[in-house]
Amino acid sequence: MAAPIKLILTVPPAELRRAQPLGLPLGHMAYRVGPGCQLLRSDIPLQLRGGLMVLADTGFDGSGDPDALCRQIIRECSARGFDGILCDFELPPTPTLRRIAAQLDELAARRSWRLYLPLDYAQAAPKARLLVSSAISGGSLELRLQELARRFPPQRLTLAVDRVAEDFFLPAPRGSGRPLSRDELDRLLERLQPSVFFSHDLCAQYFTYMSRDTGAHFVLFDNAASLRRKLELARSLGIREGVLAYPQVSDLLGQLL
Repeated sequence: MAAPIKLILTVPPAELRRAQPLGLPLGHMAYRVGPGCQLLRSDIPLQLRGGLMVLADTGFDGSGDPDALCRQIIRECSARGFDGILCDFELPPTPTLRRIAAQLDELAARRSWRLYLPLDYAQAAPKARLLVSSAISGGSLELRLQELARRFPPQRLTLAVDRVAEDFFLPAPRGSGRPLSRDELDRLLERLQPSVFFSHDLCAQYFTYMSRDTGAHFVLFDNAASLRRKLELARSLGIREGVLAYPQVSDLLGQLL
């Protein structure tokens, strides 16, 4: 029987006090690569020690010295007692970002720190753990994870659990819908009282409805049961870790842990 999947909770500074009592390893969403390859940090407690640095690329303009940035990152992690770096990169990989990934791969491995990077950086950082999103709007999550587990050692993969809530106009040729906030989804469910189904391929809940103004809709969303199923699926394939974002799942953690 596969061992239970280990969970990491990424937390913004404002939610730190609520998240700490849960007892999970924390990733601190307080850092980003700013213009000119500067390491920017939000306000965090001076006494904060331990956990992982979560590094976003929001606002990165492609300029600056990536080597100097990596030195800043290592100094900050050492000063805070962090034992890992989770790169929450959303921009398309550029030569500079790939260089940052490659440098961090070597520097983290030298210190026996964990480094997490999006799947697109697999070649640039061969020692890093790869983040695989749980959110899909077509195909099969199980088949996608199986294919990745054949391409990479499963223990190198980490499931990034993205809580889905989207409203699709049908047909949806681009495979993307309008994101729904928790409140919007709750109001829609309360107003429509729809029959809700589970998609085994997408590993998420869904319902459909008709609008006089916009026609047919397909709403895809996650609840605690679908998120547990995604984690169980990853575990069954030998994936040992999952990452949850506290702002996305704070209302479900009691049912997930």
